[in-house]
Amino acid sequence: MVQEQTIREAINFSGVGLHSGAAVQMRILPAPVGTGVCFRRVDLDGFSIEAVGRNVAKVSYATSLMKRGVLISTTEHALSALMGAGIDNAIIELDQLELPILDGSAKPFLDAIHRVGIKRQRRQRVYWRVTKPVEIAEGEKFLAVYPAERYSISYTIDFPRPIGLQSFDLDLAGDAYEREIAPARTFGFLRDERALRNMGLIRGASEENAIVLSDTGVKNGPLRFPDEFVRHKILDLIGDLALLGHRILGKVVANRAGHAMHTALVSRLLRDQSLWDESYISYEEPNSVGATQEVSPALL
Repeated sequence: MVQEQTIREAINFSGVGLHSGAAVQMRILPAPVGTGVCFRRVDLDGFSIEAVGRNVAKVSYATSLMKRGVLISTTEHALSALMGAGIDNAIIELDQLELPILDGSAKPFLDAIHRVGIKRQRRQRVYWRVTKPVEIAEGEKFLAVYPAERYSISYTIDFPRPIGLQSFDLDLAGDAYEREIAPARTFGFLRDERALRNMGLIRGASEENAIVLSDTGVKNGPLRFPDEFVRHKILDLIGDLALLGHRILGKVVANRAGHAMHTALVSRLLRDQSLWDESYISYEEPNSVGATQEVSPALL
């Protein structure tokens, strides 16, 4: 059976928030079995907010969590990296309301996880196996999950030029996430910059942490992938679906979706338990390879 996992050592990050522009210090810490992922505001006496769907607050240009009036913003990249690395339990400490954007992708988080290593824990991992189709539609936007034996995603986007129509299919097995998704960066159009800044957004955005697009092309190339934009949308989706609190077994199909629709799917699955059942898998997941077995009687 596949076991739960955590990181072997604490990891430190520093940077700025994409939207707040505020300097932030962040740590990812090992956590005991059954913890899941939990954020902790060290600037607010260690106030904790669980990374679960019931705490979703705002999802316009990023996914934010709130509990008893305390906010954690732009959670999706770190959650995506943890999911991609096969981490079930972790505590994320930060001294600001927004996570650091780093280079705009999940790669710095994932690289740091691999650097300190992964620890297998003494509990079997529970999956949510989707048993019935779930579909959400809003105009041309569409998001669905269908029964399947593995976790896979098919995503299509259609943005104004120079992006256009892009599609990508991903099976979350082996090192596919690390190779194909983690390096994909967030992006934005120069023509939207003033309006977004007037809304109090993207105050920390720069050419070092986002792909910047003019009407004619990419201003700060080269791209890491020709279709980096749709790959980043998959990165965001994986992070948002991590708010289920469990890894899923199902095929996700998205067309022009976004954070709001991603988290709406999370809410739908959390609300209706007839759509999934709890399951174990007996094969060793490829992204667990290299993890060390826990040998001490400690809780971690």
